[in-house]
Amino acid sequence: MRRKRPPGLWLVMDGALLPVLALLWGSQVLKAFDYVSPWKGQEQMYKLDIGWPKIPEYFTGQTFCVAVDSLHGLVYVGQRGDNVPKVLVFSEEGYFLYSWNDTVEMPHGIFVLNTATDSSVWIADVGTGKYGHTVKQYSPSGKLMQILGTPGNAGSSLIPLQFDQPADIFVEESGDIYVVDGDGGMNNRLLKLSNDSKEIWMAGANGTSIGQFKIPHSVTVDAVGRVWVADRDNKRIQVFDKVTGEWLGSWSSCFAEDGPYSVRFTANYKYLIVSQLNINRLAILAAPLVGSIGDCVMIQTIQLADETKPHLVDVDMKSGAVYVAEIGAQQVQRYIPLS
Repeated sequence: MRRKRPPGLWLVMDGALLPVLALLWGSQVLKAFDYVSPWKGQEQMYKLDIGWPKIPEYFTGQTFCVAVDSLHGLVYVGQRGDNVPKVLVFSEEGYFLYSWNDTVEMPHGIFVLNTATDSSVWIADVGTGKYGHTVKQYSPSGKLMQILGTPGNAGSSLIPLQFDQPADIFVEESGDIYVVDGDGGMNNRLLKLSNDSKEIWMAGANGTSIGQFKIPHSVTVDAVGRVWVADRDNKRIQVFDKVTGEWLGSWSSCFAEDGPYSVRFTANYKYLIVSQLNINRLAILAAPLVGSIGDCVMIQTIQLADETKPHLVDVDMKSGAVYVAEIGAQQVQRYIPLS
């Protein structure tokens, strides 16, 4: 099958063609060329891997989420659409391996957990059918292992546990589970659950005040016990203590143009990678290692092509590569760190 080029970015790699293409396409080429200078005089931190995946035609739906199994060199992609496989599995090198579909309706967030004994794939499903409004745990081959929530029923109950369009999950090796619930439903909350699905603590409500959310869209945990939440429609990131749920601070100054859609740390926990869907941008933010959250400091941005719409991202904690699920371009792209 013929390899598709990522929109916009190919002009950097084929720069020698610009004079010819300018004659053919005029201002459209100049517009694209403006796009491919995203580093604003700073030293480039990442490079697009134009060879990943090897055959992008396997993306047949809208690619909403991506998760990396760094231990086994696998990349899981969640996509939506009629009559398409909902989960695609690629090798780290970009080769398509297999897909699975059973009991997955509309994947929104995806996470891979590796423990000393096994691996599992967790999916936040915002579907409205008989498998929707749930967080589900699967084996790497797609066997359903566990369902959190009440399948097919939206709600706010904790006993029995109910979700309304859960957006994202993060699972620690201890088995503790963090869920941001939800993606536009009745709930605007962050839940920490034990490995037997019992509530440890809950934060949030619908609103703009400290500790409240308007579409908590992504969640991650850093190396020093802090939980980071992309509070999308409030255009801020909020931070909580993972043991107590206490609010620790928030960042908003970096998000005047568009709210944060994703939160994932780089492999060394020095930076936070944030996608901003409506302005087609990835933001690289400085992460405070210890102590006060402080103010948001934007180190660099990567400007993507128009209508790319980066949704959620994940980071290979071994190689440092950043994977971006793009619902506009309907693909996942990989960025390789240069240092």
